[in-house]
Amino acid sequence: MSFMKGDLLTRTRKLVKGLAKAEPVWLKAMEHAPPATFPRADGKVKKISLPEDIYIKKFFQKHPDSKHEDAIKICGFEPPAARVFGLRVLDLKEQGVSEEEAMAVADMEYRAEKKAKKNAYARLKRIARLQGNKPPPNPYPSAIKEIQAEERKYVRDRFFNPRIYEIVQKLKEEKAAEMHDRFRGGGY
Repeated sequence: MSFMKGDLLTRTRKLVKGLAKAEPVWLKAMEHAPPATFPRADGKVKKISLPEDIYIKKFFQKHPDSKHEDAIKICGFEPPAARVFGLRVLDLKEQGVSEEEAMAVADMEYRAEKKAKKNAYARLKRIARLQGNKPPPNPYPSAIKEIQAEERKYVRDRFFNPRIYEIVQKLKEEKAAEMHDRFRGGGY
């Protein structure tokens, strides 16, 4: 039915008129109350842009490492640092501050927040050492460090898991057999 134009109702009517299909039970009801038709797009999807997008791009130009360090939490409620920066610039501009000054203030606030997070964790570690405890995990880790922490158990597992040893041993045997066949057959 992909070669026919129209929606389900028109296609079914054509098939019933052409005696290619028996009339379905739902056809009369659907003709009395046809489904809503939505306007078709011209094949062009409009790009969604927000007012702070300009400042987000400038933020990433100034802090390219922030893409990796400040992770976007899909399930979280806190917006990423770049969006906070863009919204802060817009807020300051509404208050009558010039664009350059607004960007400088927002950048200063971002750096101060990042520094405060580092200092807070340093204090946590110092307190834990004074108490003789193991330091707590970093509450503000970078995205890269979070991913590495998740993968660490699998990396260590490859050294101690006996099934991994079996797989490695099979691969070594296969490679040795392949090399033996290659040299025995007069290969290169």
